Amino acid sequence: MTDVGYDPAEHYDHVTRAWHLLLGDELHYGVFATGAEPLDVATGALTRRMIEAAQLAPGLRVLDVGCGSGAPACDLAEEFAVEILGITTSEVGIAEATARAAARGLSGVDFELRDGTANGLPDASFDRVWVLESSHLMRDRAALMNECARVLRPGGRVVLCDLIAHRTIPFLEVRERRAEFAVLRAAFGEAHLASLSTYADGFSAAGLDVDVVDDLTQATLPTFDRWRANAEAHAVAVTEMIGGQGLADFVSSCDILEGLWRDGTFGYGLIAATKPTA
Repeated sequence: MTDVGYDPAEHYDHVTRAWHLLLGDELHYGVFATGAEPLDVATGALTRRMIEAAQLAPGLRVLDVGCGSGAPACDLAEEFAVEILGITTSEVGIAEATARAAARGLSGVDFELRDGTANGLPDASFDRVWVLESSHLMRDRAALMNECARVLRPGGRVVLCDLIAHRTIPFLEVRERRAEFAVLRAAFGEAHLASLSTYADGFSAAGLDVDVVDDLTQATLPTFDRWRANAEAHAVAVTEMIGGQGLADFVSSCDILEGLWRDGTFGYGLIAATKPTA
């Protein structure tokens, strides 16, 4: 799924408003304990897993890489009294996140237009780095992990959640399924998936100690049912935002992704690591 002309920021700018209706306010997958939970409860459960892995505490400085529209950043600032800088390549995301923080009267929450693979921030300037479902949109994953490690202070932690690859897809299969992958790219953008072990090796190579590696594939599977239900409930509004083909591509993508989850090709994982103090 490659396209030299593809621009992740342009894609995100186009779909963000519709995604709030389709994916929920937090714009990410959910972790389901029973499979019967509402989507907002499940997305909250995923956020809680990240919080536990990040070991947040008041006064810490957090970098949110790929901050989306700012919902997690604002929630973390409000609940844990942390200082947060959210970065994204999407101007729409920055505008929505900044408005969200202002509406909630939050201080110490800022959002800037920066690239997670070359963020330009000072070395050792953050206590935590938070990467929620943005790494699969970054072609140079090694650069992302190196940047996460670089900006961490000694003793700091990075926590990352994202789609993962459970197996390498042979070329012939890629060719046979190219229509499916084209639909996925149209709906969700160009993805570059890696295995949990690739993330673990990358953070280790960047000098971090990996201490959490969780495969959440089965726990996230019910997400697709909830997204399809949202597509049906908000069909008129979503069509006005991204067009009938955009809505159709989204629904088809839910079916395709569910199949890839079930056949062991794709999945979802969480990983966390610490920067040594010496």
